[in-house]
Amino acid sequence: MAAMDNATYLQRYAGSMMGVYGRPKTVLTRGQGCYVWDCDGNRYLDLLAGIAVNALGHGHPAVVGAICQQAASLIHVSNFFATPVQIELAERLLAVAGAPAGSAVFFANSGTEAIEAAIKLSRRTGRTGLVAAQAAFHGRTTGALALTHKQAYREPFAPLIPSVTHVRLNDEAALRAAVDTDVAAVFLEPIQGEAGVVAASAGYLQLARELTTASGTLLIIDEVQTGIGRTGTWFAFQQAGIVPDAITVAKGLAGGVPIGALVTFGSDVSGLLTAGQHGSTFGGNPLAAAAGLAVLDTIESQGLLAQATAAGNHLVDSVAALAHPVISGVRGAGLLRAIVLRADVAAEVADRALAGGFIINAPTPDVLRLAPPLVITTAQLDSFVSALPRFLHGLEPAS
Repeated sequence: MAAMDNATYLQRYAGSMMGVYGRPKTVLTRGQGCYVWDCDGNRYLDLLAGIAVNALGHGHPAVVGAICQQAASLIHVSNFFATPVQIELAERLLAVAGAPAGSAVFFANSGTEAIEAAIKLSRRTGRTGLVAAQAAFHGRTTGALALTHKQAYREPFAPLIPSVTHVRLNDEAALRAAVDTDVAAVFLEPIQGEAGVVAASAGYLQLARELTTASGTLLIIDEVQTGIGRTGTWFAFQQAGIVPDAITVAKGLAGGVPIGALVTFGSDVSGLLTAGQHGSTFGGNPLAAAAGLAVLDTIESQGLLAQATAAGNHLVDSVAALAHPVISGVRGAGLLRAIVLRADVAAEVADRALAGGFIINAPTPDVLRLAPPLVITTAQLDSFVSALPRFLHGLEPAS
């Protein structure tokens, strides 16, 4: 097939794809390491990693090798059967999560599927009430959407599942008022990525654990965006010193191959869902499991947890050194970071950055989100920071 340019492919996209994502920024054809290229030959430093998915960047030999080897033996079996690689990945997930004896894993294909499994888990308590945070994003399927807070996502599909209460993040009084013996589960993101990389404080997460334990409520931590080393530990909840009842995992787990997981902590919680009460045709398929094992092995063997911490801190210091009038600061942890602006110009800056060869995004009007591959170098981060004043030029807030 003859090569086509971006404009031609985008025209074909408009004529064949459902318009739920709007018009794509460009059409990417290949990637290597932390860089990707489009149809017109333009190179971009990928500082978003498919929204925290490509944990090892693009074309990493460990992931490519694992996928090729697994594809040559088994790509898929039904859930009537198990595979060694599926079992090994479950065991590794439990180990890195620090899960106690009796813990278990259910594999799905995405973060929102993991959330759906967690909602069903909560229903097995005999309660129906759910608590989530304002500004939360837990997915777009109908159950997950009930936990997601943004009204623009929710309203076209109302009525959603009932008995969901949204409380302000880090408002301890509101959380105390919401959690009682009618609540089946509290769902919290340790860092709200779609809200602009806004962290739950350690004290707030500790209070959530205290309240849910006292009321017999499940505490479910959504680690879809924060997990698998993104914040400098295997999971962000570990930095708060708590043990949840369950976590949801996806995105970075298989380095770009679709996967999701619900991890339950302890036999009492793990036993809530029994044979026939949930399932997935593709969940835990050996191809995704092999990729997941390769990602976990590489993060561990190459010291990428420490790398995420060091690179993230370097980014914070480098941006602060700019002392730019449009930038008010950097927040987040590890390599999930927000550059917070003093004006609602983030979308314009993201567009300028793309034209200049950098992929970032604007989850809110005043925030630039960076979630690069964990293998990114400080030199690559510096190339973006050096270019950032150019992307901010002329956007200073009025005095």
